[in-house]
Amino acid sequence: MGIQAIRFSRDNTTDFAKVLRTRVKGYFKEKNISKHANTKMVVKTIFMIALYFVPYGIFLSGAVESYWGMVGLYLIMGLGLAGIGLSIMHDANHGAYSKNEKVNNLIGKILNVVGGYDFNWRTQHNVLHHSFTNIEGYDEDIDPGTVLRFSPHAERKKAHKYQHYYAWFFYSLMTFLWITFKDFVQLNRYKRMGLIEGGKKGFRLKMLDMILWKVFYYAYMVAVPLLVLDIDWWMMPILLISMHLVAGLILACIFQPAHVVPDTHFPLPKQPDNNIENVWFAHQLETTANFAPKNKLLSWYVGGLNYQVEHHLFPGICHVHYPEISKIVEKTAKEFNLPYHSFETFRGALVAHTRMLRDLGRYDELPNATYI
Repeated sequence: MGIQAIRFSRDNTTDFAKVLRTRVKGYFKEKNISKHANTKMVVKTIFMIALYFVPYGIFLSGAVESYWGMVGLYLIMGLGLAGIGLSIMHDANHGAYSKNEKVNNLIGKILNVVGGYDFNWRTQHNVLHHSFTNIEGYDEDIDPGTVLRFSPHAERKKAHKYQHYYAWFFYSLMTFLWITFKDFVQLNRYKRMGLIEGGKKGFRLKMLDMILWKVFYYAYMVAVPLLVLDIDWWMMPILLISMHLVAGLILACIFQPAHVVPDTHFPLPKQPDNNIENVWFAHQLETTANFAPKNKLLSWYVGGLNYQVEHHLFPGICHVHYPEISKIVEKTAKEFNLPYHSFETFRGALVAHTRMLRDLGRYDELPNATYI
């Protein structure tokens, strides 16, 4: 079962895309800098990896003997895990970290080291989410199953009335579900969708590769500590889950307010040709929102993904350049009378997302027509 192709318009606002690309390209030429990682990015890479592995090393050394101290170390590892996902592997798997694809592939594999699987991530995020942002039936980021409703076109269940309360618990489970069973479900789904090259053989090779990475992950995260340290076995599930609860909640709180908020659109393809009326660039502006552009510390930690608009328009540019690029994007969008959604604060974005969850849980069709 493949996916039906969607065609974006090539007529409406095409000048916007041309002008914007020219201006952004001109920025890098004028500054005589690369669009890829710089020294600051390399330093951040080292920091985020250390934030994950140094607490693990301290734990493995046996220097911390109290259970609460161990939990504290794993909570810090959760911060590092989220930082790696947001700031390092994200750019690498977009091909934005380096102009050398071998470097990108190598750094992108760190996702496998921390429990995920890079092929699945690139398929869900790069192929489906970035290509078909907020389009029901295509963008898996707005398809969490029946437990949550992210799209006004999805079926509303009775339980969704309370989803703005319970969603945060499920958000925190995000990365834990990845490392346990979601990766297996996704890989099988992408096989059915025809998104794995090489047919059955390609699928089997991908499955074997993923299983070997999972074995490696659980070996160093669970088996090695039990062999090296004199601790009760039941502590390892507690520590592992604690780490993933932190990482999952952070990741969800960064990505969800970027697309599931009142001002963003959820367009449906027009039948019978399965067309989207907008050009792809304008579609990204309508379906994406920034937040907290003046919060430098937040922007540093989340890999510039508070500049989600710029990321969606130019995923091949390293996030360290987004603050400057955003000035060009906002100015150009206003010139062409196109939306540029941006929340002044992170708190404001989370409040808007919560309001959106509430409305999606209460109404089959949302009161505000701009949702659709």
